[in-house]
Amino acid sequence: MKKIFILSAMMLTAMVTLAKDIKTVVVTTNPEMHCESCEKKIKGNLRFEKGIKNIITDLKTKTVTIEYDADKTNIQNIIKGFKKIKYEAKEVKKEAAKDQKSEKK
Repeated sequence: MKKIFILSAMMLTAMVTLAKDIKTVVVTTNPEMHCESCEKKIKGNLRFEKGIKNIITDLKTKTVTIEYDADKTNIQNIIKGFKKIKYEAKEVKKEAAKDQKSEKK
């Protein structure tokens, strides 16, 4: 009986861990991200913000795609993170992001 209880507890813990609310936001910056130095500055500093899981920069479209844990942070906190490094971030709405992706192809 004890083994069944321990096994059940382990399975429940695994399910809760896997059920994280991971979201994605695409932003543009002001000043515009225009070089590798800008990319490094953004990636190097934002990775320390709570809840950030992945940062993808795209110099062609001048956008930053951020995957984050919605249980730990939100878009407003991510934008505040950009302000710490002297950038103003603005969320790209989903339709505009789709248009930019189709232009890349």
